[in-house]
Amino acid sequence: MLLGTHTPKLDDKGRVILPAKFREDLAGGIVVTRGQERCLYVFSSAEFESVHERIRQAPLSNKQARDFLRMFLSGASAEMPDSQNRITIPAPLRAYAGLEKDLVVTGVGAHAEIWNADAWNDYLAGNEESYSDMEQEVIPGLF
Repeated sequence: MLLGTHTPKLDDKGRVILPAKFREDLAGGIVVTRGQERCLYVFSSAEFESVHERIRQAPLSNKQARDFLRMFLSGASAEMPDSQNRITIPAPLRAYAGLEKDLVVTGVGAHAEIWNADAWNDYLAGNEESYSDMEQEVIPGLF
């Protein structure tokens, strides 16, 4: 399970060092793809296969499903961490997420997210208040 938030740097070659807490879960290879809110989603290869299998069930007759599949899968890039536990983030994905030097990598359970540090801080500032004030159960049966 991928949890916690880390602040690595993107090097000049578009590589980032995987946080130590994530290395075991991601050692067998990863898939990086577009996420919502202009972040990148990082899945272990096994988890991506599971997600891919579930989204393959989406009805192709639904335009929203087609659009999601195209965006999610067309940008997907399989990567293998190098001997220094770095992964390369392809240029189109770096551009999509606006990645610069300062990053935030956050574990979100079954996947991680890579954010431009300023975008992450803006996201937190815009969502912390509504999170703390939630009155309805967002995930049934959780609390």
